[in-house]
Amino acid sequence: MHLTTLATFFVISRTVVSMCGAGILVFFVALWATKTDIAQAPGLDKVVALSNLCFAAPLAVFGALHLSAAESLIPMVPSYMPWPLFWAYFFGFALLAASLSIATKILVRWSGLLFGIAMFLFVALMDIPGALASPRDRFGWTLLIREMTFGSGGWILAGAAMSGQVKSKLITLGRVLIASAAIFYGVEHFLHPAGVPGVPLEKLTPAWIPGRLLIDYLTGAILLVAGTAILLGKKTRMAATYLGTWIVLLVLFVYGPILIAALADPSTAVKIEGINYFFDTLLFAGAILALASATPRTD
Repeated sequence: MHLTTLATFFVISRTVVSMCGAGILVFFVALWATKTDIAQAPGLDKVVALSNLCFAAPLAVFGALHLSAAESLIPMVPSYMPWPLFWAYFFGFALLAASLSIATKILVRWSGLLFGIAMFLFVALMDIPGALASPRDRFGWTLLIREMTFGSGGWILAGAAMSGQVKSKLITLGRVLIASAAIFYGVEHFLHPAGVPGVPLEKLTPAWIPGRLLIDYLTGAILLVAGTAILLGKKTRMAATYLGTWIVLLVLFVYGPILIAALADPSTAVKIEGINYFFDTLLFAGAILALASATPRTD
């Protein structure tokens, strides 16, 4: 009886188990690779030292999603592209490879660069046409800007591993795009304070989260102030450090309980949604912390 129940759980939740397993594995790999940096970093720089970890773990989760549920992702592939199932699997393997590269800090100049290119291709091929098709749908623009932020984080990681003018250009482009996203999201928090904080998507903050409106308004203010400072290039490292730290706190104390509640739900779809929201926001934090890490302390 117990074996049957356990087998049924794994059959129904194979995707959930794969996503959580991949994320946990890469989390510990990245933590081991960066343990010296964390130990030596002072103050909030310890959070900045987690930038690769915050970036790599979500990529592993989403890579596992692509491999374990590839057929369900086929509708996302543009209709004019041949072999949609191949691209779903290909991107899954690519995400896993990029996550291990970034977690171990090996060949990050290539993994970050290629991941950024992939994200901006998604923006050009899917997000921009989707947003223009429904220009009044704010969530389409939110997703577009989110994907650009993810790509920017990849290019910042790659730039930090390079030298010369290429490094400067990649980091500067990433800084401007991340700042623009922060300002846009900050405004959205004041216009729609009931949504989940950080990346303002469709999901509403559950009523059982204490002080949810205060959290949303405070997040909006931090996004606006930090985004403006980063865009102007004034105290960029400090602003990115505070903003990235705040988003990490949101992941732990807002999205963490949401994830636990989702995993306790019998629906696999609800579980996957909870995992996606948790790691999407963690990836957003990783991109911001990558900018802080790539900015000199003399800034």
